Amino acid sequence: MAEEEATARRGRGGMSEQRRRRVRLEISREAARLFWAQGVDGTSGDQIAEAVGLSTRTIWRHFRSKESCAEPIIAQSVEWELATLRSWPLHRSLEEHFATEAKRLVSEIDTQEQADAGLGVKMMRLGDTEPALRTAWLMACDQVEHELAAVIATRLGREHDDLQVRLHAAAASAALRVLNEYVGAGLLDGTDPRKLGDENFAFIADAVRTATGGAVGDPVHVAEVPAESAPEGVAVQRTEGGVEVCELTQKEL
Repeated sequence: MAEEEATARRGRGGMSEQRRRRVRLEISREAARLFWAQGVDGTSGDQIAEAVGLSTRTIWRHFRSKESCAEPIIAQSVEWELATLRSWPLHRSLEEHFATEAKRLVSEIDTQEQADAGLGVKMMRLGDTEPALRTAWLMACDQVEHELAAVIATRLGREHDDLQVRLHAAAASAALRVLNEYVGAGLLDGTDPRKLGDENFAFIADAVRTATGGAVGDPVHVAEVPAESAPEGVAVQRTEGGVEVCELTQKEL
């Protein structure tokens, strides 16, 4: 029934949500390229429309201003970080998990995703002088903070709206924001990406530990965590000898 309703809406000239997201992202890519090449002030809605092959009217149907066109590409720049935090197993340290997921990313990322990541970094840099782009970047960081609250709550065995959890999430997300800006600036200034390896992940984890007073970053002593709080893909088994933690295989999932 839902599929029929969606088809009917598209038949009346509507657009599916998936298609809408694709269009917004393509507009965002072209806007970001233009902003970086000629500045925000030097870029018009007409130029963005011409670059993406749409009418100016269509651009304004999707975005409230030319600066807001950069929001999807900026939001996408934290997607890998968000996915990595969501999948952080209780029994792994933060640096171990980041290193594992980074290796997976290197083997799976395609050229378009690489280009999008580069544009996100450039918009982050432009945000230093463009308040609207800075706002978009801070909105993305706010999303990281909300996701971190859920992750930290699970690791500490507390509710996500617990005050201590929220304080840890705010401090940790601020540390991640500063590190993202620092690393992004380094890449734009010519730092070899190969130098941003395991040592960088250890630096990130240490920053999170410092920001949270050591509460977040290390493997969790799961005896203190309810089994139902374990993230998807991790089993907490209580035995006579204590507690065992293991990752479930794809078959078991």
